[in-house]
Amino acid sequence: MGDKPTTVGADAVSRRRVLLGVAGASLSSVAGCITRGEDSGLEGVIQMDGSNTVFPHGAVVSEEFQWRNNRVEIPVQGSGTGAGFERFCTGETDVQNASRTILDDERDLCEENTIEWVELETGLDGIAVFVNPENDWCECLTVEELHAIWESGSDVETWSDVREEWPEEELTLYGRDPASGTFDFFTEQINGEIGAIRSDYSASADTNVIIRGVSGDQYALGFGGAGYYYENEDDLQLVGVDDGDGCIEPDRESIEAETYQPLTRPLYTYFRADALEREVVRTFARFYFEPIDEQASEADVVEDGETLTWSEWAARRVGFFGLSEDRLEESRERLEQAITEATE
Repeated sequence: MGDKPTTVGADAVSRRRVLLGVAGASLSSVAGCITRGEDSGLEGVIQMDGSNTVFPHGAVVSEEFQWRNNRVEIPVQGSGTGAGFERFCTGETDVQNASRTILDDERDLCEENTIEWVELETGLDGIAVFVNPENDWCECLTVEELHAIWESGSDVETWSDVREEWPEEELTLYGRDPASGTFDFFTEQINGEIGAIRSDYSASADTNVIIRGVSGDQYALGFGGAGYYYENEDDLQLVGVDDGDGCIEPDRESIEAETYQPLTRPLYTYFRADALEREVVRTFARFYFEPIDEQASEADVVEDGETLTWSEWAARRVGFFGLSEDRLEESRERLEQAITEATE
């Protein structure tokens, strides 16, 4: 058996950047290049698609699983949460990554195609609010101020419309587009309804476009996944969010303790119930919740005394955050129940 490629100590930011560089395209290159590793006797192909945001997490878990089961192939795509559910609910894929829960119309599509599924929480993320580094006035915004800025029909045009002592300069806004699960979560949490948002902002499917926009405009404001901020923090300035308990910024401590509110969110992985009838899919699903092995114990995302699952470890590796033990156990129990029902 060959030595495993040295990746466990890799910087999470660099890892995320590499994986995001191929987001939206099949990660069959990863599946195809794992020609060494451990032959467990398990084999098969597992199709995974879904959220562009959650794509790096699914890719890292899949890569680790394939190393330990080198006759298994898991092509991973990042078509987007909505586009992924369209494939998942017609039986094209076995696993769906999602940055939000399944919507009613997606449930209906699954029901039309007699697709049943199990929803698992596999990580946490925070949506960061950020400004240009030359912005020397906005260090924190209340949830009410964010609502006033982003609500549909907002009359906020300048920074002084937010707080009168701030510059009378036009506020330029950047954010995710309506096809994004990040968009859905942000609009629901800040404006009270999915899709409720002003129309005169620069919307993009690519958070890197948002980052470039904000980093190039002193008077810009944007939002995106916290991991994207931390890999571009030299070009951006983080804005804290005050939900009534003081100004809090998104970091490992505040997100894993879920004190960064209301913009801490679970990340999801859905498994098709009938796919769990296959041993290879069941084993892969359980892998998410198994403790990491010695090959990962040296990683800088593991703190002294911690015992992480593969899902938590992968989340931290790519700029996301781990779940509480209660959330992990709930997902683990839900998975085992689904496996029991699928194999009876």
